[in-house]
Amino acid sequence: MKSKEKFSKNETSSSRDWKEKNKSYLRQLQKFLDATDRIKEEELKNHIITQMLKCDLILTQIAEKEIQKIKQNKV
Repeated sequence: MKSKEKFSKNETSSSRDWKEKNKSYLRQLQKFLDATDRIKEEELKNHIITQMLKCDLILTQIAEKEIQKIKQNKV
């Protein structure tokens, strides 16, 4: 993956309720963003946030694939 590559909401699944409504996930995400707000160097802060979002996207894609496998096995 190229470092300049941008991710958009269009590249993600349309239904992320299982993650985006999870209070624990949202609380930890807020703590992360609060911590990055204290980083003075804007370029470093943006790099750290971008890397975390890339990791989050990959983990979300993995989780969605596993959810689909589980759903297919139940049918």
